[in-house]
This record gives sequence, C-alpha cells and structure tokens, in this order.
Amino acid sequence: MNGTALAPGALHGLRVVDMTSVLFGPYCTQWLGDMGADVVKVESLAGDSTRNTGPSRNAGMASVFLGSNRNKRSIALDAKRPEALDVLKSLIRGADVFITNVRPLAVERLGLGYAAAKAENPRIVYCSAVGYGQQGEYAARPAFDDTIQAMSGIAALQAEFAGEPQYVGSAVADKVGGLVAALAIVAAVRHAERTGEGQEVEVPMFETMVSFNLVEHLYGSTFEPPMGEPRYPRVVSKFRRPYRTLDGHIAVIPYNDGQWKKFFDLVGQPGLMQEPRFATMAQRTRNIDALYELLAGHIATRTSEEWLRLLQTADIPAVPVRTLSQLVADDRHLKQTGFFQQVEHPTEGPIVHTAPPVRMGASPAGLRRHAPTLGQHTAEILREIGRSPEDIEQLRAIGAIA
Repeated sequence: MNGTALAPGALHGLRVVDMTSVLFGPYCTQWLGDMGADVVKVESLAGDSTRNTGPSRNAGMASVFLGSNRNKRSIALDAKRPEALDVLKSLIRGADVFITNVRPLAVERLGLGYAAAKAENPRIVYCSAVGYGQQGEYAARPAFDDTIQAMSGIAALQAEFAGEPQYVGSAVADKVGGLVAALAIVAAVRHAERTGEGQEVEVPMFETMVSFNLVEHLYGSTFEPPMGEPRYPRVVSKFRRPYRTLDGHIAVIPYNDGQWKKFFDLVGQPGLMQEPRFATMAQRTRNIDALYELLAGHIATRTSEEWLRLLQTADIPAVPVRTLSQLVADDRHLKQTGFFQQVEHPTEGPIVHTAPPVRMGASPAGLRRHAPTLGQHTAEILREIGRSPEDIEQLRAIGAIA
C-alpha cells in the first residue's frame, strides 16, 4: 500500500469465505489474508459487532475492527433469506476454505453445516471455530474470551499473584484460538492439495487454551501416578514479577546455572551457588519463592539504570518495564524494524497498524487491502460469481444484501 507493491504472499490464490465475527475468527482470517489469501468476509446487514468497538472517525470503522480485519473484502447479506443463502453457497462452490464461528446448531439451521458445504464443494476445508469441542457436554455453551480464561485455568493462575482469580489483560483466548485455527486451516489445505480431499476442521477455544496452559503446567500430572500437582512453580511464584528498584521497576530473569552464578557474584554472595537449595535447576525450582524473594531484595537497592547496565554487562536478561503507550510512541527497536506503519485508509484517513511480525523473503506477509467498510465489495464479489447487474439490484431491493 502507499505506492509500494508487495510480491504475492505464500497463500496467494487461496480463496477463504469467512463467516466469523468479534476476534477469534477474524484474527485467524487476518493472518490468512496477511499471508496473501483472498478473504471474503461475510457479514450480516448490521455488520461485525467489533465495527463499533473502540474509538472511530466514522460509524462502523472502530479501532478494534481495523485491528483485525485488514486484507479482507466485505460482502453484507441476510443469510436467513433463501436468496442470500444461495449467494453463500455459490461462494462456497468457488472457495478453498469456509470458516465460521457461528454456533454449529445455528449454522445447521441456516443450511450451512459441513454436509451441505461438502455437497457444494467436496474439496472444501470447512473450519468450525467453536467454544467447546462438540463431543462433550459443554458443546452448546456460548464462549467468550472471559469465560474461556475462567474455564481453562488462566484466571485461577492469576490468583497466585493477585490473591483472587483475574483475567489476563489481553483477549488471549480469542487470539491464541485464532492462531491455532489458522495453523489447522493451512494444514488441511496442504492435505487437500496433496489428496484432493477436503475435510471438516474443528478448533475449540476451550480445549485450545487448556492445551496452551498445560504445556508447562501439566507438570507433576504428566506422570501416572502423578508426581505432583498440575502447576509449574516458577511461573506462578508470588515473587515472580517486575522488581521494584530505587526509582521504578525492571524485569530480571537469571535462568541457567551460569546466569545465577554471575548474579550471586554481582551482589557479593558467591557462596549462594553452593547452597543445596540453589545449586541446581531442580533445586532452584523447588525453592523458587525463596530465590525470587532474595532477587527482589537485591534489586530494590539500586536504580533501574544502574541495574540494567550491570546486568546487561553480565549477560543476565534484564529489561525495563514498558507501557503500551511507550511501545507505540518511542520504542526504537520497533521503529527500526518498521513494526508500526502509518497508512492512508481510503475512508478513515491516516491510521497506524502493526505490520505482520513474521518475515518471509520470497512471499512476504503484509498489507494488501485496507479493512473494508460494511458491504464494500458486495457487488464486486457477486459479479465474480456470475450475478448480473439486474440480479444484484434485485437482491438489494428485497433486502437480501447491502
């Protein structure tokens, strides 16, 4: 954009019909779009609810929508009308991927379940981005980021620090779910290319977050019989936090034997490395509260600048604590890598967006289309599937499309 043409992305030529809203599905399909896929965002006549989440210059183009819907085209229709449903089925016939986070029973009622989609296109990769796996008793429950954080153990883990359950200050369940859905879709597309066979893909946010959570926290329950509770002590130690200095806070993480030895030398207590409770990784993990409490006490004795200089010279990981405002306004590294990009949106004027964080030399990810206005591409997409101008006007006249 802004006069700089990008080479085709790695997913160039892939057509994705995207009937998702809020963040779980849209974050997935933004990644597919960033990688070059042609993403057709199917919206209701009212539009995705995030169109009105956050500040905006124009109605329906709020910040959260702009943050998760670039590289898409928008078609707005009333899927409950048979004429609009016929449009959707035509789109599926020409697509490689169909993804929806509408609850499965509602999708079936619309006539857009997997069997119906497969009848239109046997090669379709059909992704259901659901709250809970459909084989369990939670299958019909609604799911939002907050409820999944609570159900998956994330909120309870925060109680180790706060004294009571808390949500993480990010829509982490929606976004992790979206990333896993994108990976699953790409894997299923690879299978379809190799075999000619489409398939149904189910990505449940609950199971995805439990899996995400238990990578380290399954811990003692990894073994049968269990060798301890499912809880990795280091990361939930009440002393694991940014540490207070004389004039602020810094993050410090001596991790391996060499780094702890350097730290103990630095604070004038080299003998601590020979203490049984701190001598090995296993022993430090068992005594993590005492170790981190000791660390916190030492960090409190100097200024942030002094500690950062000393620790970085000793090659001990240590960084300042940055706010979101500081990242956006003055992080030199992010400026040097071109992470924040100011672009001219055709209806919203100058906006800032975050560049895709991955770099691909031959097939770059990037901004190819701005986030669309509601129904911006309806007529264009209908023409692509063979609808005449008269058909399009008739669909608009009866309220099937916008």
